[in-house]
Amino acid sequence: MRDARTNRRIRARELRVIGPEGEQLGVISLETALAKAAEYGLDLVEVSPMAKPPVCKIMDYGKFKYEAKKKASEAKKKQTVVKLKEVKFRPKTEEHDYNFKVRAVREFLAEGNKARITVMFRGREITHREIGQAILSRIGTELKEIAIIEQSPRLEGRLLFMILAPNPRWLQSMRAQQEKREQQQKVPQATPKPPPPRPAASQAAPAPAAEAPKG
Repeated sequence: MRDARTNRRIRARELRVIGPEGEQLGVISLETALAKAAEYGLDLVEVSPMAKPPVCKIMDYGKFKYEAKKKASEAKKKQTVVKLKEVKFRPKTEEHDYNFKVRAVREFLAEGNKARITVMFRGREITHREIGQAILSRIGTELKEIAIIEQSPRLEGRLLFMILAPNPRWLQSMRAQQEKREQQQKVPQATPKPPPPRPAASQAAPAPAAEAPKG
């Protein structure tokens, strides 16, 4: 629609015209269609130039382009770009370091991304590949609820790796919970009503004057 012909730029002499509410106005001349568009204070836009005759619609073309651009921008924001992050381990990775890296993998999967888990061997460590296999197997077991193994363990040179992807059902459930929390945060909190005013204290009646003593 960005390059659609409008108004006097339309070349065809006869058009099939759709009204602003979607009503069919039939096949009419260009001049008649322009006059009808002018009556509404709108534009005549060629929406199907290849049809016989071309189809035009009476609309606010400026507003239409603005809304189309806005929708395209929103759709682009919702597009998910999946990244692949590598997390490296060693056959002798200590427990606290192991736990830290597994948490990083978990967070990365929660963002909808994939993780490449790599065990790096040095020197004669390559002769004990079963240690690397055990590390990858442990990670796969610990993350089985949230991840699926997209690439099974594979050895390339001195690197043993596998690729994890987020479990679609878990990811969908987690995002639904996140959206629910965001919606709850948007709900305005009710302003507490002030306490009702206390009734004014009644003024005490003046004490009667004391009688003067009789002489």
